[in-house]
Amino acid sequence: MFSFRFALAAPLLLVSASVSAQTAPSPAPAPAPAKAVTVNGRPIPKSRLDFIIKQRDAQGQPDTEQARKAILDNLITQEVVAQEAERKGLAKNADVRTQLELLRQQVLAQALFQDYLKTHPIKEEQMHAEYDRVKASRSDKEYKVRHILVDKEDEAKDIIARLKKGEKFEDLAKLSKDPGSKDRGGDLDWNPPTTFVKPFSDAMVKLEKGKFTETPVQTQYGWHVIQLDDVRTAPFPAYDTVKRQLASVLQEQEVQKYINGLRAKAKIQ
Repeated sequence: MFSFRFALAAPLLLVSASVSAQTAPSPAPAPAPAKAVTVNGRPIPKSRLDFIIKQRDAQGQPDTEQARKAILDNLITQEVVAQEAERKGLAKNADVRTQLELLRQQVLAQALFQDYLKTHPIKEEQMHAEYDRVKASRSDKEYKVRHILVDKEDEAKDIIARLKKGEKFEDLAKLSKDPGSKDRGGDLDWNPPTTFVKPFSDAMVKLEKGKFTETPVQTQYGWHVIQLDDVRTAPFPAYDTVKRQLASVLQEQEVQKYINGLRAKAKIQ
């Protein structure tokens, strides 16, 4: 699902992010941040500084005099750079104008979605229902497994035959085409069954600890030989610990439904 929330992160946080990342002092010290300043006669309004402070506050970042000075210093730097770009005529460049229009649309979209969610807030009962749904779909167990992934069934059968003769799974894992696990003996770490595609998880949960699949398991990725190292109980996280995540997911779903409705009513030729 596409999320405008992520698309907007860069332009909205450009200045505030640079405050914490700043490592070198500005060539000229910033004026006191309590008032608007001008750069080559062009004002930087105090409202611009206040907006960034508000964004930082929403992220839990403290409003300090040092932070305000750093933000203002960055605003001055951006104004100097922007003026130079305009002086060179870059504001008339077709690609630049396209990017500016795209940013304008994204900011307007973000404002629209925030306004929509104010009138369509996610309710507590919706979050509880989503929590119960996810909890019901999850296993209360986690499995520590290894696998060897190959392209052909005969290759997998050969590996199984070699395992039965006493060769170590970790050594044979070097034959795997899975780059993420082959150098770790095929280890996939701890995961619930829902992490894996169904044919893989179905075979995995039937295994006894220390055993491997005696017939190759086929998925869309190829042929697997799977070994179960261990099983443990995995308690589902408490509602309060995932409440914010649930709200975020449901908000994105709500916004997506809103977008779909707007598209359905739009005259697109």
